[in-house]
Amino acid sequence: MFEKEKTVSISEEEFRLLRELIRDHSGIYFSDDSKSLLERRLNGRLKSHNMRSFRDYYRFLLYDHKRDEEISAIMDILTVNETYFFREQNQLRAFKEEILPELKEKNLKNKRLRILSAGCSTGEEPYTIGILILESKLFKDWDIEIIGSDINRRVLSVARRGIYGENSFRGTERYYIHKYFEPQEEGTYKIKDKVKRLVNFSYLNLLDTTKMGFLGKMDTIFCRNVLIYFDLDSRKKVVSGFFNILKKGGYLLLGHAESLINISTDFELKHLKHDLVYQKPE
Repeated sequence: MFEKEKTVSISEEEFRLLRELIRDHSGIYFSDDSKSLLERRLNGRLKSHNMRSFRDYYRFLLYDHKRDEEISAIMDILTVNETYFFREQNQLRAFKEEILPELKEKNLKNKRLRILSAGCSTGEEPYTIGILILESKLFKDWDIEIIGSDINRRVLSVARRGIYGENSFRGTERYYIHKYFEPQEEGTYKIKDKVKRLVNFSYLNLLDTTKMGFLGKMDTIFCRNVLIYFDLDSRKKVVSGFFNILKKGGYLLLGHAESLINISTDFELKHLKHDLVYQKPE
């Protein structure tokens, strides 16, 4: 019989210290009932560094010269990456049928369209946006850039490969699969270059407003089912950063379980035919 590996326990104080460090770095907040979850997910990191306590690990994250590398590894472990193509159909329909035609009229002079998919995970969302833009047939010969950003480097590498299994297509009509994907081995599909060339992927911590500012002005920002993992102060900071990089009249699209109540009064709530969205005032 193999001896079962011992799990290192985390004390209340160690949990509080690590929770605050993670929140300050990423905005992700672990509530009091997440203590065992954090303990379970980080035990492997302690073992990899031959550490016997979470206090030692906390000091490592504070002072070691490899702290940034380790915090990046933590983000890969702790962030949730559940997504699929054509998620939240009503919102996407509003985007294609109402928002895109409006953005075309606004940008006719420079013929440039820029969209941010924040917290893009493995890339299904920004590629979906690219497909909808191509399907609209409104932007021939335009300069189109879709930026997919995430704090998890592992999922960004998956997104850049652009190869997906059946689970990613559970909300996708076969028409789109046949038109925009190439079959690969073992039931997987690769996104075609005509979509892939529209999308760039970038590591981005949404709390880093300086780096967010370097992205330049956006016509639309998708940030769906991301803010629910942040505490209130972090939400306010992130939404303020979005407001700053959106063009006047630009749109912010959140998940259906999210709103800006108690977060920001800068945006106007706009009623479209198929969905409610937020817009930066003109």
